[in-house]
Amino acid sequence: MECSLSYKLTDSNGNEFEGSEEAEAKLMDEMLRVEPTFGETLSVPYRDMLEVSGSDYMIRVSLNSGDTLTLFNLGYRYEDFLREFSGHCNAIILKDMLVQEKPKLAGTEAVFSYIDENGEEKQGGDCEIRFYETAVVIVPEMGEIVRVPHSYIQGIREDNYTLIVETEFGEQMRLSMMGARYNHVKNALNKMTHELIAKSQATLKQLLPEVNPMVIRKAARLMREGKAARRVDIELISEELWKKLEGKLSSLGVEEEYDYLKSLSQEERICIGFKRDLMGELTGEYVWFLIPIYGTDPRKPGNAVAMEAASAEGGGKATYFFRIVSREEYPGYEDISDLHDVYEELLETINRCMLEINFRREPIYLPDESLKDPRYARYRYAVDRMPSLRTLRRLFIGRVSHRTREQWREDVLDLLKFNVEAKEDGLKWMRGGR
Repeated sequence: MECSLSYKLTDSNGNEFEGSEEAEAKLMDEMLRVEPTFGETLSVPYRDMLEVSGSDYMIRVSLNSGDTLTLFNLGYRYEDFLREFSGHCNAIILKDMLVQEKPKLAGTEAVFSYIDENGEEKQGGDCEIRFYETAVVIVPEMGEIVRVPHSYIQGIREDNYTLIVETEFGEQMRLSMMGARYNHVKNALNKMTHELIAKSQATLKQLLPEVNPMVIRKAARLMREGKAARRVDIELISEELWKKLEGKLSSLGVEEEYDYLKSLSQEERICIGFKRDLMGELTGEYVWFLIPIYGTDPRKPGNAVAMEAASAEGGGKATYFFRIVSREEYPGYEDISDLHDVYEELLETINRCMLEINFRREPIYLPDESLKDPRYARYRYAVDRMPSLRTLRRLFIGRVSHRTREQWREDVLDLLKFNVEAKEDGLKWMRGGR
């Protein structure tokens, strides 16, 4: 699409440093191109855009450089251009933001309203509803994509031909104006939710075929779509089930690593989860675990959560570590119950963040410098647009690769020691250097 308009570029302080009253804008597949009548062409990749918004017949584009591009004087083509512009940006989001799935059901036009946990509407308007294997995706006509994993859905209810989808975090997605497709969407939502539970049960049963089906059914609710469940919660269902899950780690080749980390940990708060296709490019079932390592003696290695995954194709390739609290605050915790409370909140955060990035781990550990490489452009865009990925990167301490068992143990202790000695939260551990 092409449109005649005016434009200006302003820096973070609002100072204009480039612009033209006469220009032609072109929406390309990967970028917006602005060609002034006199002057140099401006090409802005959609991946360099943090936010696109429209009001008062002006389109404002926030760039990851800190600058703002403003498009105006579009005349009667303003709404059409903004709609097409948002569509191009959303296409890149669907391609790059770690969704990497094909829609299972055709899209349905609707009107949506996204309400946060405080009861405030964060977004709304005309949209297209798409159903993926792991999530419902709302593609707004104007605005950013909203992705709701099926595992977040706590309930679905109806109110005067409006579907109200409620999440476990207190959020709501209201879907209306679907016409004859209303029942189609309602049935699809219910079907996807039931399929998710059934898949979790089937995968858990495949991993542990000897476990009682009723125990499997209860555990699947806790562990649906890959969530890591706490030992205490699983043992409330069945102490034997927890032992079976630990035994599965042994059969997958990470028994020694698990036992060593367990010896350093708050054992009752260890978590285990499972997921199919955890790594994306591989197949099969994966078991992953979170092991909290902390205490009230700040001199001992700790203030970390260890994360690792293993599959039948081979044991874990690396152990990932995340910080629990600020390094400055950690020595001030004198009551272990306070650390327990902080860890419980972090556990929910890690589970949610890992689900939202579809368990991809490469974008977590790549350093900022690597994100500038064109090969990782999709990750840079995801980091810019996904709070969940930014959270994991902020908490990430480092990863310990598996070369030999002795080397792995030495590196684990070195990383944990580094974590309690480092003063700044932004410092990351690197093998052989800090």
